[in-house]
Amino acid sequence: MRKVNTNELKEDSWTSPKGKFAGAGKEISEALGRKPLSTDLRERHPFAVEILRIPPGKTPYPYHSHSAQWEFYHVISGSGLVRHQDGLTEIIAGDAFIFEPDQPHQLINNSSQDLLVYVVADNPIGESGYYPDSNKWLVRSPERRLLRGDKLEYYEGEE
Repeated sequence: MRKVNTNELKEDSWTSPKGKFAGAGKEISEALGRKPLSTDLRERHPFAVEILRIPPGKTPYPYHSHSAQWEFYHVISGSGLVRHQDGLTEIIAGDAFIFEPDQPHQLINNSSQDLLVYVVADNPIGESGYYPDSNKWLVRSPERRLLRGDKLEYYEGEE
């Protein structure tokens, strides 16, 4: 059995170059030994688990969809919005929701307190993604690369 205490895990934070996107996460699966780039399913793990913290007024990622990945979210504390193909939906502590492949989504913290979300995503090999706002694709074959024709930076066209 592998065990970690999430209260003791280091939180990794990120901010986009112009500051539009920001967040922080505790990568639980990686602390339990997950090797996300491995093609060995025993090392890769069948899912990724994270505690995501979104600061007030921020969104952690651009609006995007996944070609094969499912994502489950459970709001631990705080409130915010989820942007999806049908518009915006308010979320509060206790809410749980899921996005299946090809459903674009984005979390937004429009409150004055941190939004804390538990995230579980399956871990398909050969996953790709699409960013509708900037009309670009993310391809992982073998490394993660964003494309329109030429290689792009992650936040290109988002800020």
